Amino acid sequence: MVGKIEESWQFETRLLNEGAYFNLETTHPEALPIHMSTAHNVNDLEDLQRRYDVSGYCYNRNRNPNRTALNELISCLEGGEASVSCSSGMAAISSAIITKTKAGDHILSDRTLYGESIEIFEDILKKYKVETSYADFTNLEDVKSKIQPNTVMLYTETVSNPLVEVPDLKAVADIAHENHAILIVDNTFMTGALVQPLKLGADIVVNSLTKFANGHSDAVCGAATGSAEMINKIHDLQVLIGSQSDPFSSWLICRGIRTLDLRIKKQSKNAEALAAALEKSPYVKKVNYPGLVSHKQHSTAEKEFGPYYGGILSFEIDEDREKMNLFLRSMNLAHYAMTLGGYRTTLSYPPLSSHENVPEEERLKMGITNGLLRVSVGIEEEEDIIHDFLNALEIAYGK
Repeated sequence: MVGKIEESWQFETRLLNEGAYFNLETTHPEALPIHMSTAHNVNDLEDLQRRYDVSGYCYNRNRNPNRTALNELISCLEGGEASVSCSSGMAAISSAIITKTKAGDHILSDRTLYGESIEIFEDILKKYKVETSYADFTNLEDVKSKIQPNTVMLYTETVSNPLVEVPDLKAVADIAHENHAILIVDNTFMTGALVQPLKLGADIVVNSLTKFANGHSDAVCGAATGSAEMINKIHDLQVLIGSQSDPFSSWLICRGIRTLDLRIKKQSKNAEALAAALEKSPYVKKVNYPGLVSHKQHSTAEKEFGPYYGGILSFEIDEDREKMNLFLRSMNLAHYAMTLGGYRTTLSYPPLSSHENVPEEERLKMGITNGLLRVSVGIEEEEDIIHDFLNALEIAYGK
């Protein structure tokens, strides 16, 4: 019997077994425990079969209590039937795409995406004869014109990285479905707390939970959400390729999501205030933030998101590298980071980060200039953030 200790066991054997199981009731703890075990024991083959019958916990790569809890939480967040949690946002993206494509298929992707998403299309899927072409998803006629007979998937982001463009997701979903294709949407920048693309017609939503969902810059994780039928297929692939989220990261993400609604709404308000301040600065050429009336897709964003437009903005300044470096060094509150969505304000430089591997000619065609900086706005006090940016701009560009 599992858990029974024999008094006749030798010292070394007892060290391996004493304290291995809980002997008192442990149900309903206030905080979700972390289940780090790679396996769960059973008493006999009948007990094993019962576990299989209810999709219970046997081996960590297949299922884990913390991963199940996270899946349930993400399904609630995104308004889907089911979710699968992965080792990273890129694992979620690649698993969803691979599950829904085969040789000879065509993907129509938004032209401005996170750079490594483009690399999946160009460096991985091409090897397996899956073709990808690109359109401006804010131009519905461009999307329609690039649909092919073998198009099986349209892929976009709720808010594009790093230009912060906003496609009309309902209209794009209609185009996809009229052509017997599915729509996958990366909702990392907004999360289900601000918009649920599944309710606008998307078939699968992917998230890098590393970012705003977790919000504490201490865990790497991703998720895909959709119908139970679609997610079960992604789960089957996950079991085989081992892309599952680990128990501790799953626990951390669950903890982070508990405060997501509070955090991302303050981040949105701070981002809108910072965008408005930067737009007035004589040293800033352009500000990309959908909450600004000057943004090309403001009306679309207002329809899909309002009144909260997310915590991400980007802006262009003079490309002089010395001045850009001085600007970054003069920041006291916000600092450079190779991630986003945390509770503190951070910056990144897309030409050397998210789009480093995109050829410069292609990057410039996208509109990602050498003077573009992306900002992930935190939950600090609004006036402190604005002062930090305006002061650093004055130091670097005011001479």
